[in-house]
Amino acid sequence: MKKKNNTINILNRKAKFEYEFLDRYTAGIVLAGTEIKSIRDGKASIAESFCEFNNNELFVINMHIEEYSHATYFNHRPKNERKLLLNRKELRKLEKEVKNSGLTIIPTRLYINDKGLAKVDIVLARGKKMYDKRQTMKDRDNKRDLDRVKKAYN
Repeated sequence: MKKKNNTINILNRKAKFEYEFLDRYTAGIVLAGTEIKSIRDGKASIAESFCEFNNNELFVINMHIEEYSHATYFNHRPKNERKLLLNRKELRKLEKEVKNSGLTIIPTRLYINDKGLAKVDIVLARGKKMYDKRQTMKDRDNKRDLDRVKKAYN
């Protein structure tokens, strides 16, 4: 039996510009049947989403998963909060960091792994100030100019 090539890779592109990443985790996500089908169709967005603790459990808030087109009245709500699955030790560490340091947890990537399960890459992040964002833009422009010069030289 040949494995199917799943290339579902939904990114949060704004996160790297808005936040400074400190620590990375990969979490499973609890989904309904119609939600996973929509994700496999690539109809999801994590651009405005963030993670929050509720009763020592981590939930992703504001993740948009479109309603599945072939579903009946058992369809899901698009902006429902969804539970993330992490080890208890990782959950305690994240909760402590969020409460004490005022950091935030941002999902950066939603994908389907080799076993067909939906996974979310989350990062512990600190918000950037305006001058940090300007420095990021300046570095990106300098790198682009340097690459252009290297290409012209070769």
